[in-house]
Amino acid sequence: MVQEWRSLEHMTTPVTEPAAAAPATPSSPIPASPRRAAHPAATHPRVAHPTAAVPRAPGLHAAHPRAARLRATRLRTPRPRTAPGAVLAVVAMSCVGSQVAVSAWLTDAPLFTSQALRYVIASALVLVVVRVAGLRVPRPRGAEWAWLAGVALSGLVLFNVGVVRGVAHAEPAVVGVAVAAVPVVLALAGPLAARRRPAGLVVAGAVLVTLGAVLVQGGGRTDAAGIGWALLVLACECGFTLLAVPVLARLGALGVSVHAIWMAAAGLGVLGLVTEGPGAILTLGPGELLAIGYIAVVVTVIGFLSWYTAVGRLGAGRAGLFTGVVPLVATAGGVLLGGPPPGPVVWAGVAVVVAGVVVGLRPRPGSAAAPSDT
Repeated sequence: MVQEWRSLEHMTTPVTEPAAAAPATPSSPIPASPRRAAHPAATHPRVAHPTAAVPRAPGLHAAHPRAARLRATRLRTPRPRTAPGAVLAVVAMSCVGSQVAVSAWLTDAPLFTSQALRYVIASALVLVVVRVAGLRVPRPRGAEWAWLAGVALSGLVLFNVGVVRGVAHAEPAVVGVAVAAVPVVLALAGPLAARRRPAGLVVAGAVLVTLGAVLVQGGGRTDAAGIGWALLVLACECGFTLLAVPVLARLGALGVSVHAIWMAAAGLGVLGLVTEGPGAILTLGPGELLAIGYIAVVVTVIGFLSWYTAVGRLGAGRAGLFTGVVPLVATAGGVLLGGPPPGPVVWAGVAVVVAGVVVGLRPRPGSAAAPSDT
């Protein structure tokens, strides 16, 4: 025991000039001198680390519980900040929610042509930002091309097809409820894809967010085809996030956004030429062009970059909690455009969404740092 105490003391006491002192043995008393002779352990490389030299509280033995707590406090790993990621997630989902009101201007526009124009404008804008800021967009390699193609195909092409075709068979609230289930899927699939067990708090928060979003949007009538399109929308919205996770670490939010956007522009451009013809772009009016420009700049550029940055900081499961912001912003946008004010059920749904986000972002009990993918 005395030898262990000595070893710890030498590890935590500044090195001084050697003092004449008889070496202690297990049977000899501990010298009363406050500064002990230099020991080989004192020159160990670990002593130079700023967290290794942890002074003892005066009069406390190293094995004392209070001394142990002091060391644990100094050696604890700082908890990563979730506030920046949360703010970016709110910004991204607010941009997406604002698209609901603006899309009303595009109900009569050719679908594939208008969406292709949206992504062409967004691609050009992102490239200008990259050139002016002197940034570098990483080039995908190997299997990364397949992941990015999956992001563009699911989250940008098929998602828009599913929404448009779905509302032809079901009320918009049905499709909205399908999107509201995204937090639960991401809370489960995100950690499982990383071979980790889903965190209970995140799953509980995701369930609350989904329930709150359903209360905000309400229900609706549908048929079998409408349910099928709604499930496709749900799968595509989840794919937009989950398929980007494997490439976010190397390509970053900018790289994923740039490549996914130009791929979507190419795919939707081909669909527009085949199904709507090359002259479809000439049928777009001034109001439709303004709506497309807003969606390209705010929803696509700002929204995509903010979202993928948030996913990189928070992880797919925790970032997915903020998809509950979409119906809230959509409801607020409807009121600003002259719609009726929300009723008590909608306000209750808002409260449940907020409670779900708070619960899901809480760190797990006993963890010094909140994991990013749970």
